[in-house]
Amino acid sequence: MPFDPRPEGRATPTMKIVAGNSNRPLAEAISAHLKLPLTKGQVKRFADMEIFVEIQENVRGQDVFVIQSNSFPANDNLMELLILLDALKRASAARITAVIPYYGYARQDRKPGPRTPITAKLVANLIERAGADRVMTLDLHAGQIQGFFDIPTDNLFAAPVMVRDIQERYKGNNLMVVSPDVGGVVRARALAKRIEAPIAICDKRRERPGESEVMNVIGDVKGMRCILIDDIVDSGGTLVNAAEALLKNGAVEVMAYITHGVLSGGAVSRIQASKLKSLVITDSIQPTAAVLAAKNIRVLSIAPLIGEAILRTAREESVSSLFY
Repeated sequence: MPFDPRPEGRATPTMKIVAGNSNRPLAEAISAHLKLPLTKGQVKRFADMEIFVEIQENVRGQDVFVIQSNSFPANDNLMELLILLDALKRASAARITAVIPYYGYARQDRKPGPRTPITAKLVANLIERAGADRVMTLDLHAGQIQGFFDIPTDNLFAAPVMVRDIQERYKGNNLMVVSPDVGGVVRARALAKRIEAPIAICDKRRERPGESEVMNVIGDVKGMRCILIDDIVDSGGTLVNAAEALLKNGAVEVMAYITHGVLSGGAVSRIQASKLKSLVITDSIQPTAAVLAAKNIRVLSIAPLIGEAILRTAREESVSSLFY
């Protein structure tokens, strides 16, 4: 069932929304959805770029939600989140929820070789020690990262927002959901079930970090309108190669729906020059001017989804029922 973005009512009187600087427009949109002004505060930087945070409202005994993505610059935004959590903890907030639409370092969720870190776990430890009582995030790169936390962690899904957009634009037009690699089959299957479409898989071989080569397409895509689904688009190489492979195998057109638009380096130019009809991302990461200017990139807002999850958490209601 597509997600209904209409709010169920005003926020509870004991709620506070604190926004970091990583994605201020998203925080403001969530605030508007909840009909709750952002808590006053300021973030300063000293001459040596140290971060100083001051919360300028009373939060004692309040249920506080801190909205901050760990996007570029990842280290600065992560440090700002940690300092915000510490400030709220020392200000005697009753409960602090770290709302992290994009969880940075999530791709470092295991040891790929000897003497390498598991940085996603390190970040989880830092967030806990800084004072978070709960974590709310969106489409984790690896679901097991939830287990890296020893506090309640909600992993929200952008799928309902994407399903609504797909149904409004493409319903009943020979759709096929495609996973750009074998690791994304579960995500593709879940979306395909929602829109009642078959699935295909691109068998990808990655020669070196940041580069990929699509070798085979598993499934008959001839005459189909293919929807690539994934959680993160960074360099864009995987999507571009997958689109080319699908079109060579007879697909009519290829669209992509991706939750987190990292789009580093020359990714935007690469997407614009590709055979992708459209790339749809969410605003979990604040879109750059280049992204907003790109003709074949669209942005969906996840503010109503996160806002509703925040409201349900504050009211001690089910969050998982948003997705089933």
